[in-house]
Amino acid sequence: MLHKFTGLIIGVALAGVAFSAAAQQNPDDIQVKADHVRGNIYVILGTGSGNIGISAGEDGIFLIDDQFAPLSDKIRAAVAEISDQPIRFLINTHYHGDHTGGNENFGKAGTLIMAHDNVRQRLAAPANGDPKPRDALPVITYNDQASLHINGDDARAVHMANAHTDGDTIIHFKNANVIHMGDIFFRDLYPFIDVAGGGNVDGVIMAAERVLEHANADTIIIPGHGPVATPDDLRRYRDMLADTRAKIAALIEKGMSEDEVAAAGPTADYDENWNWQFINGERYTRSLYQSLKK
Repeated sequence: MLHKFTGLIIGVALAGVAFSAAAQQNPDDIQVKADHVRGNIYVILGTGSGNIGISAGEDGIFLIDDQFAPLSDKIRAAVAEISDQPIRFLINTHYHGDHTGGNENFGKAGTLIMAHDNVRQRLAAPANGDPKPRDALPVITYNDQASLHINGDDARAVHMANAHTDGDTIIHFKNANVIHMGDIFFRDLYPFIDVAGGGNVDGVIMAAERVLEHANADTIIIPGHGPVATPDDLRRYRDMLADTRAKIAALIEKGMSEDEVAAAGPTADYDENWNWQFINGERYTRSLYQSLKK
């Protein structure tokens, strides 16, 4: 049984377990390959780290997230397989290390890093007191949205407030009809909701609904973790979130403590299919409890 944590401790602890374990994989054993999605859009599916989106064309390379620092050379090599253009732009969907760990390497090489205001703030002044170096920090930030008109497409970066964290961005390639959702979307997995980092289950649900409003049957969705998805996959994820949120909220209304809610097993109907290495039903339940109480 996981011990009861405060909101800050549970957020930091789960993030640390997941991301440090992923980072400890031997980089030499990790294969990095860019798979074609549609048009100019490609994806590098993460192995213990976040999925990278790529827009490749005559205007240069636009990356979405950059995994861990030891993989930067492999990422460059994978990009070089699809284009000989320089990596000009990089956007961070949020501040977690499995999505920003390569920032310093790419920043030093001249790539322009972009992110929401809160991402730069959390990288520059993290809770653990270990600020990232200057080259790792986004140099262009925004508080709502930004657009990149690149490689024949209009890419709209839109902030989704207090979802997975307080600095989440989704990127919508309008012409390609591809949406990168970062860690707002864990395909067929219980999500990590970083309550300590400003995350909230209601924000995740609202973000999923907002994407579904702008998607159609032909939209391809790149999640933060897991294979490339369809709107039906996202809809199933949204429904799981809404159902488990309602069940946990009802138990909270009865005055039950976090331990009591976890012991009640409100995610039992989903555990067989949604559990994964770092976030099982109990940990997910506790994160929702913390989120709803906060």
